[in-house]
Amino acid sequence: MRLLWQRAGMLQKLLPQTKHYRRWLATTTASARGNGQEEKDNARYKWSTPESKAEMLLYGVCWTGGLGLAYFLLTQRGEPEAKLDDETLARLWHITARKDLPTYKAEQVEQHNAPDKRIWVTYGLGVYDVTEFAENHPGGDKIMMAAGSAIDPFWAIYQQHNTLEVLELLESFRIGNLEGVTVASTDEELGSPWAQEPKRHALLKPASKRPFNAEPPIGMLAEKFYTPNELFYVRNHLPVPVLAPEEYELEIDASGGEQKEPLTLTLAQIKALPKHTVTAAIMCGGNRRSEMTSIKAVKGLSWGAGAVGNAKWSGARLCDLLREQGVQPNESMHVIFEGADLDPTSHPYGASIPLSKALDPRGDVILAYEMNDNPLTRDHGYPIRVIVPGTVGARNVKWLTRIVVADHESDSHWQQNDYKGFSPSTDWDTVDFGKAEAIQAMPVTSAICTPLPGERVKVNPEDGYITVRGYAWSGGGRKILRVDLTGDAGKTWHVAELEQEDAPDGRHYGWSLWTARLPITKDQQEQQQVEIWAKAVDSAYNVQPEKFEHIWNLRGVLANAYHKVKVKLA
Repeated sequence: MRLLWQRAGMLQKLLPQTKHYRRWLATTTASARGNGQEEKDNARYKWSTPESKAEMLLYGVCWTGGLGLAYFLLTQRGEPEAKLDDETLARLWHITARKDLPTYKAEQVEQHNAPDKRIWVTYGLGVYDVTEFAENHPGGDKIMMAAGSAIDPFWAIYQQHNTLEVLELLESFRIGNLEGVTVASTDEELGSPWAQEPKRHALLKPASKRPFNAEPPIGMLAEKFYTPNELFYVRNHLPVPVLAPEEYELEIDASGGEQKEPLTLTLAQIKALPKHTVTAAIMCGGNRRSEMTSIKAVKGLSWGAGAVGNAKWSGARLCDLLREQGVQPNESMHVIFEGADLDPTSHPYGASIPLSKALDPRGDVILAYEMNDNPLTRDHGYPIRVIVPGTVGARNVKWLTRIVVADHESDSHWQQNDYKGFSPSTDWDTVDFGKAEAIQAMPVTSAICTPLPGERVKVNPEDGYITVRGYAWSGGGRKILRVDLTGDAGKTWHVAELEQEDAPDGRHYGWSLWTARLPITKDQQEQQQVEIWAKAVDSAYNVQPEKFEHIWNLRGVLANAYHKVKVKLA
C-alpha cells in the first residue's frame, strides 16, 4: 500500500497540468475562504466531468493509487491534455510487476555479479540480465558497479538513462520481479542529491534537467559582448555541490609523484593573492550537436548553438602558484583538476590539461572566483573554478577542490572516455577511446544568432539588405580574422563587421560578435525566402568546414561546420 500511495504522489504532480484540476483547486480554496468568495470562484470555475481518458486515469491513480491504472497510463501518452513527457514516462516505467515472469529475492540477485555468473541488476520492481549488454555499455565498465544490486541510485545521478529509449532497452533484458521492494517516488524520500539544486533563470532552455544543462535563447546571445551571468549556458555532469566559503579548501599537490606535503589554501588565502583578469569564452564540446544529429544520430545532449558564453573572469594565476611550489616546465607532465561534484561512488568530476599550458603566463589559467565582476554563482563553480582560456569547457573544472601535477592525464571518465573526436566512419562497434586524444583547444566556429530559423525578415526597401548578427570564436587563443556570409550558396560572399577585444593573437580568448548586411536578390524576394550561411576564419587561417557529413562523429563533438539558417522574407 505504501508503494501505491507513493506512486499516486508522483502522478499527483501531473494534475496541475489539467484544466479540471485547476477548476477544482480554485473552488476548494474558495470554500476554505468563505461562501461569498466560493460563489465568485464557482462562477469562474464550473466543475465538469473529465473529458479525456488521460485525465480520468490521472484522477483515478492519484486518489486510489491504482498500479494497474498507472501501467495503463503509459499507453495514453498520446493524450495531449496530460502532457506526459518522456522523463515522466521513464519514471513510471519500472513500478509495474510482470505477472508473466518469476519473482526473485535480493539474495538471489546478489549471486549474479560477474560475467561467469551472469550479470543481473535490479531497477524498481524489475530484475534484469544485462550480461550480453555489459561489454557494449556506453559508460564502459561502470555498469559493473551495480552488478548483483540496484541501478536505481546510479540512475538517480546519471539521469540521461531516464528516457523511453533506454527504458525500453532495459525492459528487453527483464527476467523477473524483485520480491518485497518498496520504491520511493520523491527526491526527499530518496535522500536525493538533487534536492539542493540552485534556482535558474526562466529563459534558460534545458537540454536535460538532471543533471541540469541549459542554454539561453540563441536570439539573445549576440546582444551583449559579455554574456549576463544568469543567461550563461550551464553544463553540469553531476549534482551541484553545496560549499560553505568559510569551510572551503583547495589542495595543491605539486610534488609530481615525490613525497612532499601538499599545499592547502582557503578561499580567503586565494583571494589575497594577486588578482588577474582575463576575458574568455567557454564553449561546451557538444555545442551545435543538434545540427550534427540531423545528419545521423549521435550520443549526447541535443545542444543548439547556445552552449557558449563570454565573460570576464578574475582570480589568482595558476602559473604563479605552481612556480612557488617549485614546479618546473616538463612537456610530458599534466595538471589534474578535481571538483567537489561526486558520482555515486564518491569519485569527483575530473579533467586535466598539459603542464605547459598551466605554467605559461600567456596561457592565463586562473583560479577564478569572479565572473563579470561578481562572485561566481553555484551553477558556475562557486566558490572557485579553474578557467583554462581557449580550451573546451570540460577542462574548466567547477567547484575546484584539488590540483595535482602528475606524469599522466586525469583518469576520470570525462578525460578518458568522453570529449574525444573520431572519424565519420567510426561507430560504437569499432570506437577505441584509448587511442584518441582528449579535446583541448577548440576549432574555429561561428553561429548566426539573428534572424532565427523560419523568422520572417523585412528587407530594407532602400538598399535591399537584411541585417544578420552572430558570434565567432576559435580555441587556443587564436583571433577571429573574418566572418563571411552568403545568401546564394557560396556564389558571392560578404564580410561582417567584428566587435572584439583588443588582445594580442595567441591570447585572444574572448569571442567576437559580428554584424553583416546581406544583399537580397529580386529572385529571392520573389521566392520570399533565403538560406544564410556563415563561416569564420581565425588567425591561423583555419576555416570552418562546409558540411557536417565531413566531420560527423559518434559523440557529436567539435560541431563547427558552416552555420546555415533559412528565413522568410517579408
